Amino acid sequence: MRATILVFLGSGLGGALRHLVGVYALRQFGPNFPFGTLFINVLGAGLIGLVAGVFAARSSGNTELQMFLATGLIGGFTTWSTFALDTVTLWQRQPWLAALYVGSSFVASIGALLTVLQVVRHFA
Repeated sequence: MRATILVFLGSGLGGALRHLVGVYALRQFGPNFPFGTLFINVLGAGLIGLVAGVFAARSSGNTELQMFLATGLIGGFTTWSTFALDTVTLWQRQPWLAALYVGSSFVASIGALLTVLQVVRHFA
């Protein structure tokens, strides 16, 4: 039950952070391209790589902290459901821009996760 409460609290914090980043990006870059969602997905992928790498390096890690961070905070922060909606919305207006968005999200997110995981493995 304690882990569930920690995931709940982390998800709330992650969702609030996602909202703030989305609003900031919308104000800075406008509504023509979902920069906020792209940034959140890439940052979230890097962060989950960091958490996975750190906890994998420490075999006796704190499971509750890992649940709070990975499932709660980062899970609440990343936005793949929003990503899907943004992709469909872009596709309906400009299919080439939707394809660019999907490709850049995929490549940059996987790249961020692999890069951070390698860095953590190197220093852990």
